[in-house]
Amino acid sequence: MVQQDDSAKTEHHHGPRHWFRRNPALNLAYRIGVGVVGGLVLIAGILMIPYPGPGWLVVFFGLAILATEFEWAGRVLKFAKRYYDAWVDWLKRQPLWLRLVVLAGTGLVVLATLYLLNVFSLVGGWFGVHEPWLESPIFGSRT
Repeated sequence: MVQQDDSAKTEHHHGPRHWFRRNPALNLAYRIGVGVVGGLVLIAGILMIPYPGPGWLVVFFGLAILATEFEWAGRVLKFAKRYYDAWVDWLKRQPLWLRLVVLAGTGLVVLATLYLLNVFSLVGGWFGVHEPWLESPIFGSRT
């Protein structure tokens, strides 16, 4: 019976990743790079969740990037996917009025964000509308 080397069971000996793993400094730099890129993608996805578009897809993509190097991220990815699927399934079973309430709530989050980022004042200015109530309390002009 031929005995296998333990490292052959746990690690692939081909591809660029193996080359990084052989050198501790390069391995650390690679892991830091994956952590930074995956973390930034994850944060961007989290910020995009309440808005129309691919927020959850970006969250899952960021977690998938992190999961290539960090076991905890793989567990979080499975957890988040399970609960996202459960939320979508639950929402599909709800009456139309409740789904519309959720949609309206999402719309209110989007409108509040646009207001706070001073988008209404900016667009109003394009059409010659300069009403004080359109200005953001955070980024509006201080005149």
